[in-house]
Amino acid sequence: MRRGRDGGPRRGRGWITAILFVLPALILFALLVLLPILVAGYTSLFKWNGIGPPSNFIGLDNFTRLFQSDIFAGDLRNGGILIVLGLLVQLPLSLGLAVMLNQRIRGRAFYRLLFFAPYMLSEAIIGVLFSMILSPDTGLANQLLVSWGMEPWTWLSEPDTVMFSLFLVITWKYFGFHMIIYLAGLQGIPKELSEAARIDGAGGWNVFRHVTLPLLGPTIRVSAFLSVIGTIQLFDLVWILTGGGPSHASETMAVSMFEYGFKRSQIGYSSAISVVMFVISLVFALGYQRFVLRRDLEGASTTMGDRR
Repeated sequence: MRRGRDGGPRRGRGWITAILFVLPALILFALLVLLPILVAGYTSLFKWNGIGPPSNFIGLDNFTRLFQSDIFAGDLRNGGILIVLGLLVQLPLSLGLAVMLNQRIRGRAFYRLLFFAPYMLSEAIIGVLFSMILSPDTGLANQLLVSWGMEPWTWLSEPDTVMFSLFLVITWKYFGFHMIIYLAGLQGIPKELSEAARIDGAGGWNVFRHVTLPLLGPTIRVSAFLSVIGTIQLFDLVWILTGGGPSHASETMAVSMFEYGFKRSQIGYSSAISVVMFVISLVFALGYQRFVLRRDLEGASTTMGDRR
């Protein structure tokens, strides 16, 4: 039954084998990703408290209420603030540390582990830890401020300071993750290029600006994508630290979704929030891939084609 290189049975057997290997993953993806999306889209069209089958069909009223809500507008604003701060502060900090730890310095393996360690802790642990550190009465942060002759802060209980405090915790948690990504990218850059630039008389800053940074571009773009998507879906740290308060000042879309769905039993409205959050993430991902990652993906495809 064997056929030639272009024959059918062997090729057909290969396709069957490939399908059998992929099928379990496709089943899990359909059950854990596609089905919940479809269910959320369906229940968002009902006024439903989660008890019994949804029957009170209201069409797009949940979405109309959502887009007219000042709370949801605040959720979008808070998410935008965290995204901008992450791109302008957290990622450059991670990149600077990665460049430093890519040099031959004593104990760099220890420093890499030290900076990456917060990312290995769960959001629940970090949330509880910083809720104690930032406590207005007995927290370590205010004790340090008082010992330095400064006034204590209300880190998590004032609308003017809560987003700043939340961003500090998020940065402490995730900057090590982006640092490792940048380190991997830096180690993939041939050292001969930097050495050639130095031989030509370029200083350290010019080498970084004209050699290292352009070659690190694909890594930076992937890191920025992960940062934005993670911020859009941010929930754990916010819920444990502030619960979205005070007065919705630190609330995100995911926190609002949980609040309406599990505490107020407004499952239809909560589903509408989840649908909007999914659409925002999907549109951003597709747009980012189309306009930002296009050259990187084309380069990867070309490289794979050459290897074949």
